[in-house]
Amino acid sequence: MQSVNQEVLDIFRKTNALLQGHFILRSGLRSEYFFQCAQVCQHMSAVSRLIELLAPKLANLNFKTVLAPAMGGLVVGQEVARQFDSRYIFVEKENDRLVMRRGFKLDPDEPVLIVEDVITRGGRVNETIEIVRAHGGKVAGIAVLVDRSQGNATFDYPLVSLLEMGFPTYDSDNLPEHLKDIPAIKPGS
Repeated sequence: MQSVNQEVLDIFRKTNALLQGHFILRSGLRSEYFFQCAQVCQHMSAVSRLIELLAPKLANLNFKTVLAPAMGGLVVGQEVARQFDSRYIFVEKENDRLVMRRGFKLDPDEPVLIVEDVITRGGRVNETIEIVRAHGGKVAGIAVLVDRSQGNATFDYPLVSLLEMGFPTYDSDNLPEHLKDIPAIKPGS
């Protein structure tokens, strides 16, 4: 029987969601590897399987609503909500900041699970935490498919990840020799 990590990596590779090259991450850092979860999210059977594998890790979290930051967390968050029979809402960019729109509201102290696809530094998750607080909700936890932060993304709430995989990241002025000659691309997140 293959390990969960191996099954997850196989799904990412099969759907071309794990890329190798020279990438500019949302954080501005550079990496030789990139998780393009939009590729896996084209295949709902793969998304369903990933969330089935994540679900046991979420069993101890008490949440009523799943909230995902757009774009990366949309499909993943919706599938978590479906499998847990929870309400699903999302936040989206407006003037390069995440905001809650479309008439979405949170009840006072409503327990919310924040769901994201990949974190490196956790910037969008932190923005989403602030939105939950500002709208009167309570963060029950954070769930991600891939935590590539190498323990550097920390929150005041439980963080649950399906896969922890740390690839080195670099500042643009401190690249290793093998990346310097490869044109950097920003594949989107």
